[in-house]
Amino acid sequence: MVKSNSSHRGGARKIKKIYLDYAGSALFQSANPGAIHEFGLKEKNKLESARKIIANILGARNGEIIFTSGATESNNLAILGLVKNFKKPHIITTNIEHSSVLEVFRYLEKTRQVEVTYIEVEPAGIVDPRKIKKMLKQNTVLVSVQYANNEIGTVQPLQEIAKEIRYFNKINKQKIFFHTDAVQAVNYLPVKVEKLGVDLMSLNGAKIYGPKGIGILYIKKNTPISQIMFGGEQEFGLRPGTENVALAVELAKALENVEKVKEKEIKRLVKLRNYFISKLLQMPFKIILNGDSKLRLPNNVNITVPKIPSDLLVIELSSKGILISAKSACKSSRGEGSYVIQAIRPETDTEIGGLRFSLGRDTTKQDIDYTIKALSKILQKLKKWYN
Repeated sequence: MVKSNSSHRGGARKIKKIYLDYAGSALFQSANPGAIHEFGLKEKNKLESARKIIANILGARNGEIIFTSGATESNNLAILGLVKNFKKPHIITTNIEHSSVLEVFRYLEKTRQVEVTYIEVEPAGIVDPRKIKKMLKQNTVLVSVQYANNEIGTVQPLQEIAKEIRYFNKINKQKIFFHTDAVQAVNYLPVKVEKLGVDLMSLNGAKIYGPKGIGILYIKKNTPISQIMFGGEQEFGLRPGTENVALAVELAKALENVEKVKEKEIKRLVKLRNYFISKLLQMPFKIILNGDSKLRLPNNVNITVPKIPSDLLVIELSSKGILISAKSACKSSRGEGSYVIQAIRPETDTEIGGLRFSLGRDTTKQDIDYTIKALSKILQKLKKWYN
């Protein structure tokens, strides 16, 4: 029972609320937004308000924003949901995409009549739009290119790629759709979808100082996406399951805050990143910077130390209280090396790989100085064994 004061002394009588929709949601404070009773309508209003905020930031329509459980689901919905509408389609991606894109492409390649082209990026980790242009053909239906790489931080020329796709569409009177995984980019790069020229864009709450367990898929109007899960008509019939209103609201707030601090944070982190890189390259050890030195995220520093396994360096730094990664956390449980580093440096031993230092809002110059000092001591110790 929901307690309510039923007294009506001197005014209108308040109606006592009795919640009898526990099958819809066991917590009346977060009722099912699909319900048409009072609590359900309140939740629905919160959900749509969050959707509107996000749409405004992305320069999209409200109905083009789909809430998901995260970017992995968004990527799966974007790719599988589009491809299933075509017979014997051709799709294009790069060889350094996030695993939640690459593995979907490999699945389609193996289990369905789908032709896949994997474009190799340049040594600096940037894809050449002309390579994509050359591979476009009559049965191409989708191009998927990550906005910014999650390991080496390189920023891809989405607008140039979009231009090539639009030109091909115009000349050949067809429609090739353009998807981007923008998870790593949101904090630091422009996200207006029309300016980027994308039809589909995946985002994730956890990467923007927001909640885990929720993401977004932007789907441009008239893009043919079919549901890949079944059991409900939520999210415009594309994503069944009761919406998590609380997470949607927190995600909208996080995205608003990103836009407020973006310009200032970019300037601060670029300065800090460049200082970090200069200190690393001045060390009396051979250190290689992975990825383009300028066309990279403000918070990303990825290096290779020849002959020394990256996993060992992660462990050594962790013992000093410095927590970094050797490759994408989504793949870190596997013993294999980073396929991203292998793509840009084929000569690198798979065990060596790269170290990813990713800076954030709490990172200070003192943190960088401590890291440089600790890494120097570690390398001095390990070089005795690996020289």
